Amino acid sequence: MTGKHVLDRVPISKSPFGIGDLKKTIPPHCFKRSLIHSFASFFRDLIIIYVFYHLAANYIPLLPQPLSYVAWPLYWFAQGSILTGFWVLGHECGHHAFSEYQWIDDAVGFFIHSVCLTPYFSFKYSHRSHHAHTNSIEYDEVYIPKRKSDTFFTEFLNNGPGNVFTLILRTTMGLPLYLIFNVYGRDYEGFANHFLPQSGIFNSSERRQVLVSDVGIMAVLYVFYHFYVKQGVKATLFLYGIPLFVMSVFFVILTYLNHTHPSIAHYDSTEWDWLRGALSTIDRDFGILNRVFHNANQTHVIHHLFPTIPHYHAIEAREAVKPMLGDYYKYDDTPVLKAMWRDTKECIYVEPDENTEKKGNKIKC
Repeated sequence: MTGKHVLDRVPISKSPFGIGDLKKTIPPHCFKRSLIHSFASFFRDLIIIYVFYHLAANYIPLLPQPLSYVAWPLYWFAQGSILTGFWVLGHECGHHAFSEYQWIDDAVGFFIHSVCLTPYFSFKYSHRSHHAHTNSIEYDEVYIPKRKSDTFFTEFLNNGPGNVFTLILRTTMGLPLYLIFNVYGRDYEGFANHFLPQSGIFNSSERRQVLVSDVGIMAVLYVFYHFYVKQGVKATLFLYGIPLFVMSVFFVILTYLNHTHPSIAHYDSTEWDWLRGALSTIDRDFGILNRVFHNANQTHVIHHLFPTIPHYHAIEAREAVKPMLGDYYKYDDTPVLKAMWRDTKECIYVEPDENTEKKGNKIKC
């Protein structure tokens, strides 16, 4: 699905089906979580990460300089891609989609996200809020569009240089800016931060686990520090730092494209409901990286409808619901770089949809 039809608007009218109707179309086994399948994906990624690290640490330094200039970027891209897929498994743990046991999911997710320098429980709780309020202008947790009245975005940044600046800043710094300063996130009173237990993002019952997340991050940073002391700045940066940066870039690209599109509506409180929000997501094609990312980019719509479905059943579940979803399902196979530029350039702000009687509907400009 490319070209003109990709930009056709997704219906904003109330769907003729409910979540229960959609669930009935999915084979029951798709909801079953298998420890064998889940740990197979976990150890597959972990082994590939180690193999890439071993090859880079022991063999790239032996290459002559012209070849090493090519080998290091290839390693950074490959390792960053695998780390992104590994991160996706941690995200799946946060949705209780890894196993039938919550403690296993939290233990595995805590390990994965800590290694990827993401606070597991903190992200789990804010991400839960995102799933509960997807595409609500007031209450969604991330990628909340600006209003037309915000002239800094609608006028000052609504041009070629502004688009380039926005795209570069979002992709390179998006994840740390979100975790540390809640940039691109919901407006909370006071300073919102994924590392502070007292942040408005969390309620009183969640604060202790936010501290546990912080301990996990500090433990990994401590390991990195010892590696730096023994191996130096260059080895630490080349073997760990840059691959984690590439993972961060892929994280932003993946999540941004799954939630941003010129054809998708956002809703204010007068029109929003959970199913409308869940259907306001987009499946994307990342080519060779689809499998590396455990198809998260291709199955985001079904993920928002049924987040406990594990990744190895998600495509089958998606195909089962697509006939009922009809025009309410959105898929875009526009090449990733082209899609990032197009959506950054076109999705600047939202305003009321003048083509509907219900002025509460908000659409991207």
